[in-house]
Amino acid sequence: NRYRFAICWRAASVAILALYSFTVLQAPEFVSFQKGDWPVSGEKIPDLVALTMGFSVQEDLLWPGLQAGPLFQRPRANILVVVRGVDSLALPQSVASYPLENPVPFTMDSVAETVHSLFAEDTPVVLQLAPSEERLYMLGKANAVFEDLPVTLQQIRARLSQDGSVLSSLPLNSLSRNAEADLLFLSEVQVLHDITALLQRHRHLAKDHSPDLYSLELSGLEELSRLYGPDSPQYRDATALLASVLQKFGQDVYGLYGNSSVVEVVTVKAFEAPLTRKSRSILESRQISNRGSLYNLAHKYDVEYAVVFNIVLWLMIVLALAVIVVAYNLWNMDPGYDSIIYRMTNQKIRMD
Repeated sequence: NRYRFAICWRAASVAILALYSFTVLQAPEFVSFQKGDWPVSGEKIPDLVALTMGFSVQEDLLWPGLQAGPLFQRPRANILVVVRGVDSLALPQSVASYPLENPVPFTMDSVAETVHSLFAEDTPVVLQLAPSEERLYMLGKANAVFEDLPVTLQQIRARLSQDGSVLSSLPLNSLSRNAEADLLFLSEVQVLHDITALLQRHRHLAKDHSPDLYSLELSGLEELSRLYGPDSPQYRDATALLASVLQKFGQDVYGLYGNSSVVEVVTVKAFEAPLTRKSRSILESRQISNRGSLYNLAHKYDVEYAVVFNIVLWLMIVLALAVIVVAYNLWNMDPGYDSIIYRMTNQKIRMD
């Protein structure tokens, strides 16, 4: 019985992990994702995005899926698309895919603040958008580039009735142009299309030295699943349509940034609230850190400690080698031939 219970528990845990996925659609060669079944925690996705962009994080990410890359190369952009309401999408042309565990809500605010603080003078593009919730956050050059991007549901629905909308170019099949849930899903597809069109119009954004950050959250499939059910033809057609649109969206953005951008897709049926066990572990770590002062423990190192340490170390080594070389040359110098002072003095003595 214990053996059967262990097998059933393991099968159930594997099935739960397989429900959600973290897929890397596009990535340059110097951002190395290893193929495997290593699960990614939902709360660690912002740190993973920061590492792909070449930034440092407060805590080490002990995850073997991402290998360390070159120090002097970083992608020009990172595009993260979160799709709610689906377990996984059929994305055959992807770099790697990993199971997602602990799907708690997360934001890219920490990564956006890092980009803004490090490249404030270059005004990078930072765009965080959730069309269904009418949530928009723009920073830097995004204010000028995406000012015409429809944000509210009313604006997006008006955009669907204009020329060049996705209604005239995509196969709708069982999706309706009059249903509210269907229009919500199609409006998110329209936003992806408009972002690509605006980037094609402003190609100079991909040529600057500051990295750009895009964070998009799509929940149209969640509404379709709630209204029609996960086995309905509307839901199946919408899932297939979104998979093909995301595949093309990733290829277009990757090409616009000169094959130097990372495009990720997170699929989750529904986000879960943070577990009580998680908050309790944080409180325990705080108690330990506060209690550590009684035992005269060392303080925690700063995030930039490794960078400063390497700068100081190698600078001292270079200066020490320079002093050794100069001292060696002075010690073995012949004053009559190597020194211009003695050479001038000898000529003056001879002339006298």
